[in-house]
Amino acid sequence: MKKFFLKVLGGIIVLFIAYVAFLYFASYSEGIRAGRLVKFSHKGVIIKTWEGEISQGVSDAQIFVFSVEDKEKQVISDLQQFQGKFVKLHYFERFGKLFWLGDTKYFVTKVEEDNTINQYLND
Repeated sequence: MKKFFLKVLGGIIVLFIAYVAFLYFASYSEGIRAGRLVKFSHKGVIIKTWEGEISQGVSDAQIFVFSVEDKEKQVISDLQQFQGKFVKLHYFERFGKLFWLGDTKYFVTKVEEDNTINQYLND
């Protein structure tokens, strides 16, 4: 009976590790979104994650919420610099959420300032 219990417990642990590995490594989709960067913050009580929002519409009705992993130092620096400006975000979507990485399934890997829109608005 004890061996059976240990085998079942071992199987559950292996399945859990496989599930977490799948969520981390499997990319569901990838793409580019553009909009005005309206929010970027480092939030959390015990586990802090980088979270942001871009507005993709005229009336802020269409918001794209995203996360940035801690290892993406250049992306974090760029997003802090581009606050309030129009940006293009290169991202990938995970199949599910992992709470220690971020609040969303969307993770930004590269950010570019969208100078065409910023120049148009300044003219």
